[in-house]
Formats: sequence, C-alpha cells, structure tokens
Amino acid sequence: QVHLVESGGGLVQAGGSLTLSCAASGRPFSNAMGWFRQAPGKEREFVAAFEWSGSTDYADSVKGRFTISRDNAKATLYLHMNSLRPEDTAVYYCAAQKGFSGIYNFARAYDYWGQGTQVTVSS
Repeated sequence: QVHLVESGGGLVQAGGSLTLSCAASGRPFSNAMGWFRQAPGKEREFVAAFEWSGSTDYADSVKGRFTISRDNAKATLYLHMNSLRPEDTAVYYCAAQKGFSGIYNFARAYDYWGQGTQVTVSS
C-alpha cells in the first residue's frame, strides 16, 4: 500500500506561482507518478506525469507553465506551477502506479491517490 499526501495548495492571483508537494510512504517510491486535477462539475483530468522510464508528459493546457519534478531521497513529487490562470482552479491530486502500464494520462491507470489539495486562482 502507498500513502500519498499532497500539500501546497492555496489562493493565488492570476499570473502567480505555486508549488505542490506529494509525500509518499509505504511501498518503494514508484517510478510512474502523476498529477491530475478536478474542477467542480468536471471530470478529473491529467496534468503531468513521470513515465516509468523517467520521461515526463504534460497536458497541452499546462505545457510551458507547469513542471513536474521529484526528489527520490525524500520520496516526494512536486508540481511547480507558473503563470497561473483562473481556469487552473481545481483540486489537484497526486497519483502513483503499482507497476508498469505504459499509460500515464488516464486516471484509471493509477492505483494510489492522495486526498487532494485545492488551488484557487483569482482573476
């Protein structure tokens, strides 16, 4: 079992920055981890991920603005968010895969989820 705890959410003005953290405990820190978000009334959507190989993937809507990173020694995943927009407002979730799936942008490919952290971007 993997336990994931997100932190770092908050209220920020448009154009501002935030960094989310996801601390993992339990099984060894998974290679394949990602960030998703869910706005009210919308489906959970992919934001960014580390593939099993270590490569990174990003949703088109965040490319060039968000960066995913990790500190394996601290078993922590990060999401650095710059140039935030009101449409980035959502609950952000970190997720981990148990093993290799080859799929990184679908929520159903992930086995473990954190409780989420709210990000609100005001205009």
